[in-house]
Amino acid sequence: MVNQRTSAVPPLVIIGALFFIFGFITWLNGTLIPFLKIACELTYAQALLVTFAFYIAYVFLAIPSSLILRRVGFKNGMALGLVVMAAGAGLFVPAAQARAFPLFLAGLFVQGAGLALLQTASNPYASILGPIESAARRISIMGICNKVAGALSPIILGAVVLKGASQLEQQLAGPITAAQRAATLDEMASRVIFPYLVMAAVLVVLALLIKLSGLPEIDQAGAEADAAPAQTAHSITDFPHLMLGVGAIFCCVGAEVIAGDTITQYGRAQGIGLDVARNFTSLTLLAMLAGYFIGVATIPKYVSQQAALKICALVGVVFTGGIVFTHGYVSVLFVALLGLANALMWPAIFPLSIKGLGSFTEQGSALLVMGIGGGAILPYLYGKAGEVVGVQYAYLVLVPCYLYIVFFAVKGHALRAHKAAAYAVTTA
Repeated sequence: MVNQRTSAVPPLVIIGALFFIFGFITWLNGTLIPFLKIACELTYAQALLVTFAFYIAYVFLAIPSSLILRRVGFKNGMALGLVVMAAGAGLFVPAAQARAFPLFLAGLFVQGAGLALLQTASNPYASILGPIESAARRISIMGICNKVAGALSPIILGAVVLKGASQLEQQLAGPITAAQRAATLDEMASRVIFPYLVMAAVLVVLALLIKLSGLPEIDQAGAEADAAPAQTAHSITDFPHLMLGVGAIFCCVGAEVIAGDTITQYGRAQGIGLDVARNFTSLTLLAMLAGYFIGVATIPKYVSQQAALKICALVGVVFTGGIVFTHGYVSVLFVALLGLANALMWPAIFPLSIKGLGSFTEQGSALLVMGIGGGAILPYLYGKAGEVVGVQYAYLVLVPCYLYIVFFAVKGHALRAHKAAAYAVTTA
């Protein structure tokens, strides 16, 4: 574990900065979806491959990330993750020049791979730097950094790449030659080159700063070595609460991405122009930010991690009903308010899932990060459902996700105690 003689504040500041960075990059997808839909002439379901390419990287890279961290250490692993993310940002340059959607997807996958490594390394820091009972509070503070960046990124990138988007759509819909159409779309695609070059440069500089920082290393073999389940367990599969937690992370991230990355296109489906709707992702992130502040103020002083998780999931069901049974700006507002319901889910699920893993903490973290693949699968299912029942009723895919999280909060997270007790009896 982190050396207890070292103050936890400086490491948390560094981890908070990293959460800001991957929040900024992650929530650019809400802007990239309508941007690439226009620039690469895509259907809505095709445009949602943006989230699929980005988040599916977590499925493939989470386990390798744990192996990399075991070899190079957590600090070097975070620096490496930033460099990989910079490489992904660099791929946007030839992708924009060729207006090639597959190359954009490749860049997003590489960025997701770097974030998988970064998340696998950074989340255990936030959980271990202090008592596990208040881990949700610390992760909520990290979430504030993440969501402030997430609220800013669509506004910043949208102002550059979606400037005059409504007028541009009208121009493309009118009488226009093939050559004029191609030239207009090429000019639009080129708008991402400068922002992503700047992003790549910033990520490389941050990697160097992390490498040179005094961030303490996590003792992977000794983390929570005194936890009883870790004394008797032989493999990561001996922790049922962890496996159920992976499913909860899958559902929570999928719900979070659907709320943040579909709201712009949903606003357009409700008759709201793109020049206005392009900022709706920021509303979702601001709602999440409010939720994190509530978490910092109330966990664990007034409410436990599992109680907060249950409440948030039930509120998510209510807000989903609000989306389906209202229309216009009110319905869009309910999508944004899903950010409030989703805010405390990750901060509660992660520490509840890794509690008691002992020397298996690193592997458990990797599996939980693997669950981020829900951000790839569930939004794409939403998009396909939207083609059948309409984008409004497609939000009903969130209901079973929230109900599963309720199960994890009420019962699933506690199954570890029964498993550990049974295991101790059979091996006595």
